[in-house]
Amino acid sequence: MDFAHCLDFSPCVLMEGALGERLKREYRLQPDEHVALAGLVYDARGSAALAELWSEYAAIAHRHDLPLLAATPTRRANRERVAASGYDAAIIRDNVELLRAVQRRSAAQVFVGGLMGCRGDAYRAADVQPAAEARSFHGWQAGLFAEAGADFLYAGIMPALPEATGMALAMGDSGLPYLISFTIRSDGRLLDGTTLDEAIRTIDGSVEERPVCYLSNCVHPTVLNEALSQPFNATDVVRDRLWGIQANGSRLTLEELDASAGLESSDAGRWADEMLRLRDDKGLRLFGGCCGTDGTHLEAVAERLTASARDQARR
Repeated sequence: MDFAHCLDFSPCVLMEGALGERLKREYRLQPDEHVALAGLVYDARGSAALAELWSEYAAIAHRHDLPLLAATPTRRANRERVAASGYDAAIIRDNVELLRAVQRRSAAQVFVGGLMGCRGDAYRAADVQPAAEARSFHGWQAGLFAEAGADFLYAGIMPALPEATGMALAMGDSGLPYLISFTIRSDGRLLDGTTLDEAIRTIDGSVEERPVCYLSNCVHPTVLNEALSQPFNATDVVRDRLWGIQANGSRLTLEELDASAGLESSDAGRWADEMLRLRDDKGLRLFGGCCGTDGTHLEAVAERLTASARDQARR
């Protein structure tokens, strides 16, 4: 089953849990000042740690017979930052190949995604690019992922509508299926103040190749539930097009998490219960982890998803 068919016909899909925090905390690995985690592909310890984390998440997916979406740690490896780092365009291909090797060894159905991100600070909506400029800027990275044979593209932690629109245009130009994930607050708005409903309507109306779906990441599931409960987001458009979440383990705000010195995370079981509430109340079906999560969180949500599916099948 290819990527698009998997998302269309699978009642639930698992996404990977946190990478960045775990690489720093558990493996004592430091990101590159320019391309962040993407440079770990050239470090023996770094590439081994990435493979180990992906393999852990794939094993969880296999145990529960769920497909897994995993993505390269390349959110900061855009054209500008790669040029400043001393690396070259091969860093995109090499990250795809590292994840592809995990895919080949896995018994689970794993899809290889190319992760992309905004040019500026995703947690403050700083240096936001206009749509036309963003299309050109992000087209470099999207094209490299297409050449490397990624299964899909994934725009993560997008805080502002103009750049997210340009990103969608660039991703559509690549010919690959793609996902757009927003950073939102409990008030139901992106960091630039755009409502979720408006963001989805605008992007869908601006591109020829629409995203397969939309998500939110780097927020706690209760925050997304509050955001989706805002009257201006309680629309058919949001219900039909927002399919998933990569959720933080903590309910702290982005600013609080950014300033936090230690790990912030809630109980995996309660976290998973909140994720299922999003499935039951809001219709979500893609579930993964972001900051403050690990294999215990992914195991808990996968276990609940499959147990619930078995219960429904018996009725």
